[in-house]
Amino acid sequence: MKLAENSFDEKKTDGSKKVAKIILAIIIVLVVAIIGIVITMVYIDNATLKIYVDGNMNQKIKDYLIFEDNGNVYVSIRDIAPFLGYKSYSGDYTDTSEDKSKCYVQCEDEVANFTLNSNKIYKLTTGATSSIGENYEYFYTDKPVIARDGKLYTTIEGIEKAFNISFTYDTGKKRMYLYTMPYLIQSYTNRVMDYGYVEIQNDFTNHKTVLNNMLIVKKDKEKNQYGVIDVSTGEALIEPKYDAIEYLQDTGDFLVTSNKKMGILSKNGDMRVQLLYDSIQLLDSDAGLYLAKRENKYGIIDIKGTIIVHVEYDEIGVDTTKFAKNNIKNKYLLMDSLIPIRKDKYWGIFDKTGKQLLDFEYDTLGYTASSNKDALNLLVVPDYNMLVVGRDKKYALINSSGEVKVPLILDDAYMTINSGVKHYYMNFNDKRYDIEQYLDDVGVKPASSSSSNSGNGKNTNSTGGKDTNTTTSENTSSSNGNNTKVDSGEDDTEE
Repeated sequence: MKLAENSFDEKKTDGSKKVAKIILAIIIVLVVAIIGIVITMVYIDNATLKIYVDGNMNQKIKDYLIFEDNGNVYVSIRDIAPFLGYKSYSGDYTDTSEDKSKCYVQCEDEVANFTLNSNKIYKLTTGATSSIGENYEYFYTDKPVIARDGKLYTTIEGIEKAFNISFTYDTGKKRMYLYTMPYLIQSYTNRVMDYGYVEIQNDFTNHKTVLNNMLIVKKDKEKNQYGVIDVSTGEALIEPKYDAIEYLQDTGDFLVTSNKKMGILSKNGDMRVQLLYDSIQLLDSDAGLYLAKRENKYGIIDIKGTIIVHVEYDEIGVDTTKFAKNNIKNKYLLMDSLIPIRKDKYWGIFDKTGKQLLDFEYDTLGYTASSNKDALNLLVVPDYNMLVVGRDKKYALINSSGEVKVPLILDDAYMTINSGVKHYYMNFNDKRYDIEQYLDDVGVKPASSSSSNSGNGKNTNSTGGKDTNTTTSENTSSSNGNNTKVDSGEDDTEE
């Protein structure tokens, strides 16, 4: 009896061991399967692009990216704008239109303009007054703006410069990190206090320093004195002893003020321009030129403080508010080459080297339209790089080299806009000439590209841009040795 019971118990034990082994095997298989699934999910997750804006994941932005085979990444300008605190529009900020080859983005303090096939971004500060004034700054990107499916795209670098953000793409980890300037400023506020400073200088333009690992800070609550620090280490790059500091983003330098005199410091604290002037404004970053004012007189200096144009003139630059439709980007440097300067009541023209191209003999720059209700004020004819100058209510056209191409005989020179297309006209002896067609007829070639001061296309109406009242003749007038053909009225036969 006991033998039978022992045999049964052994069989039962053997059966339990088999079940246990089966269960263990199943568990092992399940664990391996789970580990495999986890590993696969981690791999898939790591292989999936993830995008973070100010620390928060935002996968919607993936829909607005283009990845090219050569590694270039393009971002839809208007689509990404709302995620970065900007509004976006078609056309140009100062020349309202629905032109799909252009767009601009805008926040409370700044506007950035993009143009198809251009790698130049124009930016205008619209908030607090800065040294830029009503002038645009411009920045170059690594690649030009492209179009896909009717939308404009720029590179990561273009997005960084236009939207004032930090944009990092870790290709190995498939992660994109976008940090807006307000987020970065807020993030560094406590760290600045830990460094022993009381506050970050509160100015939109100056906040851009954070994008280059710097900040303009105040050391003492009782003293309005400012300096520049490295945000990573707290090291003082410029000591906190200046009454005011303004960041020049496109050069990386700083305008500093002490005892009501201004100069320029590099980010390393090197004095580029001595504290000698009542005011300094950036004139052109490519040429490294600055407008300097001292004792109510104006001149031009370069980044080393060298005088290019002596500080002895009454005015430099044109009031571009009268020429809104000309879309002038730089009031001090017209057509990227001519600097208008006034002495007493008369204007002359200088180039970027300080050479005087035209004597002080013109009492007006540009034409203020009064000839008909459709006429608009005109300062430049962009595709031909022509500037309108006047004296005693007569007008002339000069080119970007300062050469007179149409002498001082015109009754007016103005612009019209028809169906969004700009046309340019001049009147002489009661006859109207299409300026662009006339310049073609006398052998003046269009510029290779539109002036950087303006962004309009050339007149392309069905008559080749020539107005039905336009006339030319073999009568010749000349000025400064440049021959031009304008009907003097002695021969009334029209072509």
